[in-house]
Amino acid sequence: MQPTLLTALTFGTSSSALRRAEQAGAVLFVTMLTAVAAQVSVPLPFTPVPFTFQPMVVLVGAAALGARLGAASQVLYLALGLAGLPVFAASPVLAQGAARLLGPTGGYLMAYPLAAFIAGALAERGFDRRYVTALLAMICGLAVVFLGGVSWLALVVQPARGFSGAVTTGLIPFIVPDVLKLLVAAGAMPGLWWLTPPKDQ
Repeated sequence: MQPTLLTALTFGTSSSALRRAEQAGAVLFVTMLTAVAAQVSVPLPFTPVPFTFQPMVVLVGAAALGARLGAASQVLYLALGLAGLPVFAASPVLAQGAARLLGPTGGYLMAYPLAAFIAGALAERGFDRRYVTALLAMICGLAVVFLGGVSWLALVVQPARGFSGAVTTGLIPFIVPDVLKLLVAAGAMPGLWWLTPPKDQ
């Protein structure tokens, strides 16, 4: 297993209490970034799923934190949303809170912890050190997000339309823009590793 970017940037803190505090702060930071990214939401007329920057933040954050902490950041994000805090994307239909997970975006949201875990686990194996492998790790995480979102649309939100309808409204409109976002985001991790002192790698 390779050290995560978070481990490298904390310079091998020896105090376990300080290390836990740094980890908690990093998890909270990624959680807040996810909530901020949700506010950049663009509704699309042909689908109930809005365009947001959340998947990119989820996957980059997970690559920096690793599997366990990356997943924890998204579990915390969902917990804040379930508690009623305004962390989910704006919706003209559903209010903030637990009901949001029953709506069109519920499957995507609930897939975030698993997607973060997978992207983080691959980062812990060194995938985040090079552009191509960092992109591959993020695409694996994005596939989990799409699988959760499309399955939820097909089985719960729009069962009459089936999987073909769910793919049409919940996958096809987002493939190109989300992959383009990841093409940019994947460069962040190798770039950050390049800036870290060699002794931390």
